[in-house]
Amino acid sequence: MTNPGLNIKDQKRRGEWAELRFMARASELGMTVTRPWGDSAHYDLIAESDGCRLRIQVKSSTCRRNNSYFCNLRGANHRYTKDDFDFLAAYIVPLDLWYVIPSDAAISGRDKLCLTPESPKNKYQSYREAWHLLKEKRCSVTANDADLCFRRGCQGRLTQGAAGTSPSAPTKLSS
Repeated sequence: MTNPGLNIKDQKRRGEWAELRFMARASELGMTVTRPWGDSAHYDLIAESDGCRLRIQVKSSTCRRNNSYFCNLRGANHRYTKDDFDFLAAYIVPLDLWYVIPSDAAISGRDKLCLTPESPKNKYQSYREAWHLLKEKRCSVTANDADLCFRRGCQGRLTQGAAGTSPSAPTKLSS
């Protein structure tokens, strides 16, 4: 069966469809997904697992060049930085394949991300279907008010909130 996304010719509509595909997949994996109102943020969705919220930028690709697929790393008016989102979710439509890549690994000073699924030497191979990374991400030691982790009782956020001090390493909380 051919992926129905291949029939969507308008790029904006196909991008919206890819976001829906991401939301469905993340929901199937037990995450809560929220879409911010408007489209002026530098991320498309927020994925939540165990109270930790992550900013997700979704990109999709249908065009194959040689053995590779390319995703643009630009918004409408600017080039992305690693601070614009926490994870890039790159969807290769013809293969129904996801790459879940941390922003610092995705943003490398280039305008495009090159994904070569058939090559075990591909730089991003370890991020292929790496949905577990969204669940493993937790409050960081360097959390600040701009971070999106608002897990109830998060020691990193609680410590930082007190007198503007730098947080200590977060501790694992029991349920």
